[in-house]
Amino acid sequence: MAKAVVLLLVVTPFLSLLPFSSLALNQDFCVADLPRGDTPAGYPCKPQTAVTADDFYYRGLGTTGPTINPFNIGLSSAFVTRFPGVNGLGISAARVDFAPGGVVPLHSHPGGTELLYVIEGAMAAGFITSLTNQVYTKTLYKGDLMVFPQGLLHFQYNLGNDTAVALSSYSSANPGLMILDFALFANNLPSDIVSKLTVLDELEVKKLKALFGGSG
Repeated sequence: MAKAVVLLLVVTPFLSLLPFSSLALNQDFCVADLPRGDTPAGYPCKPQTAVTADDFYYRGLGTTGPTINPFNIGLSSAFVTRFPGVNGLGISAARVDFAPGGVVPLHSHPGGTELLYVIEGAMAAGFITSLTNQVYTKTLYKGDLMVFPQGLLHFQYNLGNDTAVALSSYSSANPGLMILDFALFANNLPSDIVSKLTVLDELEVKKLKALFGGSG
């Protein structure tokens, strides 16, 4: 008995150094309670008594999503905000339909790595490294995979005359999305400042702001 007490006294201080999550009871899932809002640790859990099978089911990738202009693509996503069952599981998905000439412009996912799988068609895809601006590009065909590391700018565009379709999975329930064109030209920074920051002619900046819905 005395030995057990001594062992407990020795181990307890080290237990206090462990992350809280390692001491918490394990649970099978944490369906997002979306109305309560997001937090740095993810969405709060929906009460288990309110969870149904519908929380783990989503059919939004079964058809082409809304068109994103002027890029001629349809995008539908299964991020946590649309698919609450992926909350806390470190996974989500999206579908992109590329019309002929369609392009997913330079963009990044600050919160997750992307794995792209081509379902139909042929497309070019690539990403740019953060330190040396090295570009890695490949031509992808039906059945091909390509990975885009977290946070790096990357792109895809249709190489054929028919619609191309790709599915993406992400290493986060909410990987985020920042499209470079919208970040630069859908804002309210004055055009002369954007011109200085991008080394573009101010008239061209105003033209692009008009195209992407910016002001200033």
